[in-house]
Amino acid sequence: MMEIRGLRKSFGDTPILRGIDLHVADGEVVTLIGRSGSGKTTLLRCINFLESYDLGEIRLDGTRLWYGDDAGGRLPLPESRTRRMRQQMGVVFQQYNLFPHMTVLENVCLGPRFSQDVPREEAEERGRTLLRRVGLEDKIDAYPARLSGGQQQRVAIARALAMRPKVLLLDEITSALDPELVGEVEDVIRSLLAEPIMMIVVTHALGFAREISHRIAYLSEGRVAEIGPPGAVLDAPRDPTLKDFLRRMR
Repeated sequence: MMEIRGLRKSFGDTPILRGIDLHVADGEVVTLIGRSGSGKTTLLRCINFLESYDLGEIRLDGTRLWYGDDAGGRLPLPESRTRRMRQQMGVVFQQYNLFPHMTVLENVCLGPRFSQDVPREEAEERGRTLLRRVGLEDKIDAYPARLSGGQQQRVAIARALAMRPKVLLLDEITSALDPELVGEVEDVIRSLLAEPIMMIVVTHALGFAREISHRIAYLSEGRVAEIGPPGAVLDAPRDPTLKDFLRRMR
């Protein structure tokens, strides 16, 4: 289980997260929805410690992440420990961030080889298996510039899975794609639903959120204003700002 307790984050004098409490069970998909600026992406970046946070804690399987305590208060953990912790999380962003000078297979194998010291042959076999899974076995030797946006995003998903993470963080992974390419990426996520992996997904695609989520969390002004099963949140919302948000989205 991942547990997030009292998470607060400000940029200068501007509060972004105002006390987030959230838990995600093994194999559960929790989708974050809300207006732009509500804190969804910042929350993902704090979970993976791409952003530090001001207060609160994040635990994974009972282990506190990113910060330790000393007599004077909490301190960030050494980089060697945060690197090991970060390997338990896969992240896929809006932009694919593939290395243009590396082939598809080399991009997927990079993390296991150099972060986890997986032997080259084993990493390549893992990469081929994942690329076959996302429908790109025939693109192993291609370079990113020769791929469509949907294909590049599928490579990015395979790259994240190659680290065998416990948690997969997905941040608006179809928002930069042409409409005809969205389905092929969504299909990959659907194929992961039977896996024992936690997923936290940020999306504005409410139909997709309804389909894949165990629970949907609506963020408003840096707080979880409402959370529950998709039917309850999307069809019978209680929070007035959520009702307005859904009306505008539809």
